[in-house]
Amino acid sequence: MENSQLKNNLNPKKTALVIIDLQNGTVLNRTPSPHSTTQVVENAVKLTEAFTEKGAFIVFVRISSQDGKDLLRPITDLDQAAHRHSLQEGWDSIIPELARFENAHLITKRQLGAFFGTELDLQLRRRGIDTIVLCGISTSVGVDTTAREAYQYGYNQVFAEDAMTDSVQEGHEYVCTHIFPRFGRIRSTEEILHMLG
Repeated sequence: MENSQLKNNLNPKKTALVIIDLQNGTVLNRTPSPHSTTQVVENAVKLTEAFTEKGAFIVFVRISSQDGKDLLRPITDLDQAAHRHSLQEGWDSIIPELARFENAHLITKRQLGAFFGTELDLQLRRRGIDTIVLCGISTSVGVDTTAREAYQYGYNQVFAEDAMTDSVQEGHEYVCTHIFPRFGRIRSTEEILHMLG
């Protein structure tokens, strides 16, 4: 197969959809940029439906905590307390639009990235997966950290640019312009659906 075909096709048997932190605590009460949470959720649902139809592996990643003490709390210049998730009941539940996909695999993390301290790499490798399609909230934090980890594990990556967003537009644009092209391919949801066939 020519390199151009490899670059523009996704094998459902070797590709996983990994959705980062589309849970109540990160989706509700946000004013993200450049894409609205409504648009991100709609595109994530489109991808999930397509991957489900193809029988591909789907992973929902959420950040959760038993008591708040197992989350990261280093000293930083930015007031992290203002950005920590409220531990109200249901904050770590996957949003209803995605929770209906009962065959998705759930990964729970205690930090920014989806690989460190979780079984994500193990589950992907046991299924022979070498490529991940990545999306979620937020671009410059959870998605970016996961992308960096995935790159170091050697995974091919495709980033669904319009199925992710950030707290500020500059964060999203910087990562999509300067970071993600080093780690994989940036595509729209519609382009990824076409690649999946």
